[in-house]
Amino acid sequence: MKARVNEGCISCGACVATCPEVFRFDENDLAVAYADVTDETEAQAKEARDGCPVDVIDLEA
Repeated sequence: MKARVNEGCISCGACVATCPEVFRFDENDLAVAYADVTDETEAQAKEARDGCPVDVIDLEA
């Protein structure tokens, strides 16, 4: 599964805190997905998506 952080990230860090195995901050302090979502990280990635206050995270099969 692929994760993507769309435009509109507000750098709150919720996704990074919830699922650091998939999300991190880039050089502009915006969240990015740097790794694929695995079976082991799927629940955390979905929690990060659902907890995003600006709804900018997409998860694609």
